[in-house]
Amino acid sequence: MAALQRRQHLSKLLLLFALLGTLYGAATRQIRYSILEELDKGSFVGNIAKDLGLEPPELAERGVRIVSRGRTQLFSLNLRSGSLVTAGRIDREELCAEIPQCLVSFNILVEDKLNLYPVEVEIMDINDNTPRFSREQLEVKILENAAPSSRFLLMEVYDPDVGMNSLQGFKLSANNHFSVDVQSEANGPKYPELVLEHALDREEEAVHHLVLTAMDGGDPVRSSVARILVTVLDVNDNAPVFTQSIYRVSVPENLSVGTPVLSVNATDQDEGVHAEVTYSFVKIPEKISQIFCLNVLTGEISTSANLDYEDSSFYELDVEARDRPGLLSRAKVLITILDVNDNVPEVVVTSGSRTIAESEPPGTVITLFQVYDRDSGLNGLVTCSIPRSLPFELEKSVDNYYRLVTNSFLDREEVSLYNITVTATDKGMPPLSTETLISVKVADTNDNPPAFSHSLYSVYVPENNPKGASIFSVKAHDPDSEENARVSYSLAEDTLQGAPVSSFVSINSNTGVLYALRSFDYEQFRDLKLLVTASDNGNPPLSSNTSLSLFVLDQNDNAPEILYPALPTDGSTGVELAPRSAEPGYLVTKVVAVDRDSGQNAWLSYRLLKASEPGLFSVGLHTGEVRTARTLHDRDALKQSLLVAVQDHGQPPLSATVTLTVAVADSIPEVLADLSSLKPSTSPYDSDLTLYLVVAVTSVSCVFLAFIIVLLALRLRRWHKSRLLQVTGDELASMPASHLVGMEGVRAFLQTYSHEVSLTADSGKSHIIFPQPNYADTLISQESCEKNEPLLIQED
Repeated sequence: MAALQRRQHLSKLLLLFALLGTLYGAATRQIRYSILEELDKGSFVGNIAKDLGLEPPELAERGVRIVSRGRTQLFSLNLRSGSLVTAGRIDREELCAEIPQCLVSFNILVEDKLNLYPVEVEIMDINDNTPRFSREQLEVKILENAAPSSRFLLMEVYDPDVGMNSLQGFKLSANNHFSVDVQSEANGPKYPELVLEHALDREEEAVHHLVLTAMDGGDPVRSSVARILVTVLDVNDNAPVFTQSIYRVSVPENLSVGTPVLSVNATDQDEGVHAEVTYSFVKIPEKISQIFCLNVLTGEISTSANLDYEDSSFYELDVEARDRPGLLSRAKVLITILDVNDNVPEVVVTSGSRTIAESEPPGTVITLFQVYDRDSGLNGLVTCSIPRSLPFELEKSVDNYYRLVTNSFLDREEVSLYNITVTATDKGMPPLSTETLISVKVADTNDNPPAFSHSLYSVYVPENNPKGASIFSVKAHDPDSEENARVSYSLAEDTLQGAPVSSFVSINSNTGVLYALRSFDYEQFRDLKLLVTASDNGNPPLSSNTSLSLFVLDQNDNAPEILYPALPTDGSTGVELAPRSAEPGYLVTKVVAVDRDSGQNAWLSYRLLKASEPGLFSVGLHTGEVRTARTLHDRDALKQSLLVAVQDHGQPPLSATVTLTVAVADSIPEVLADLSSLKPSTSPYDSDLTLYLVVAVTSVSCVFLAFIIVLLALRLRRWHKSRLLQVTGDELASMPASHLVGMEGVRAFLQTYSHEVSLTADSGKSHIIFPQPNYADTLISQESCEKNEPLLIQED
């Protein structure tokens, strides 16, 4: 029943402390709670969600968590209820020892905003510890002549509780000579002292047995007992006396091990063995006994371990001086440890992803970190800095926290990873510093379009290329990364000769390789303009264009075509006329040919492959002019056959041939007289047909000759009026006046005009072609040749 009432009482106290802590935190802008120690795990501390102005589900969504340094986590967050609860049983004595007010401080971090809220929880003491004597039994030796009111220090009593739950008093068992009194310092331990109330008489009672009870002020009261044996000694008049009741000294924490700190000194007015004094520590904790040592004979105190201001900045030692008979006195030694700047600052990165998109604006928070220095004063005052050349800066937050933020826009293509050195420096003399590396990765944003290496490409492809062959490749580079840098290629829509460009060429969207979809023909088209687009895979995608000019290179795939003389389609043979009076170099006719290729593939040369009478005619290498090579003789045959070849300069060269028939005669009648020699008679009608032709040609030639004579007479009358012929006479020396022979309306041009007589030997008709004037320096086109309409004489 008592246990139940006690638990209810504790619960009421817990609620009261929590309420007071919440109200206090709201007033001071700091969240404060109070709880009793030794609560079960998961016990309610405070409604942290309400104090942060959040709903319980928001704790997980906003990444609310506890941030603390240097100790085991004592509390946790119940994300479902929004409460701050204990993470386990909390022992106030273990946590704060003898500190009257036990405060646990930590921070609550709201991750999404990187905001910190300081929280302070006071651990309230309960009476869970019984006062304990350092020794259960103690012997005290007192001289029999000790004066009443003399005091004798007893063993130390330790109660780790605080306040009313700590040690409150002592009770001594009933006796006639002694009482107990308490000596203590502010917030220090309490020492019981045995007070002599009445004079002793060793002979009457040499030993006194006492029981000392130590009690705390808790509810219920806890107590412990110790037995004290008082031995009455024979008289030793003088006890050792220290030169000072309190010794004070200050030493730096970097004092070497074995260095003397100070010396205590006590003297005894007695003589002999009664004046021999030895020194010892009185009831010091084991930890302190490992740090300081005392020379029992000299009283010199020296260090036996390294001092550390951060562990303890002050030591209080009790030193006892005792003579041989056992009389003693005590003095205090107060040692203050001076802080030395022997701890470098520490940097602890608390939060942040350390990855930032390059599109984020200046002022974006990247990470949060804390700096601290275990030293004190200026030695523990720390400042942080980063290189000024970086696009970042530090912003001071609460409780030695710093934010790392951007101060300008970032460009991943320039720097994709920053290794930021944070230098933390204290203000000690000399100052100490530490460097911490924080890596910040810049995430890519699609802010760069693909770029071609050239703004214009020229591609040369020989014609007759294989269908489907690769002809060229383009490459665009995108300085972005991953999908933003993955480039695809395409061709802009266009047409060529009424067909889409995509029917001529295609492009591999991944590699940028161009393929010919058909075999190109230089004679059909010679160039192709393409617009190539490179697009990345970003969102939204970016693109750029480049122009590509595709030129088709000519191949020697066309043989020369002979335009004149026109190749017969019905088996007839053309006849050219060369008068027997012609001088060497006389222009008989001209072979005219063209080549559909270009360049050297279209450069033509002419040569005489075969002649019925070698050496009689020559062919101009580049002009194709057929001229007499020597004077014609009577013995030369009337019919001369010439095989002329026309060849281009391609690789390999292509050629064409034509056979020319040249009639050697001074007049057309002479030619006609021997026409029978040009063809064998194949039918009884051939002789009649030839006679008709001769009569017709003779008639036409006579009429035409008369017309020319009349025309020349009229021109000679105006000779004196014109000097034009005189000026150009030299130029026309090679072109004498035409001699005309009329043959029934048929025109024949001698010397300056070429003739072509086409006689059909195996058909019922013959052709006489009236050609155009033949100029040595002019090529006769195929069109002009086609205008020479023949006179058809149809045999009945």
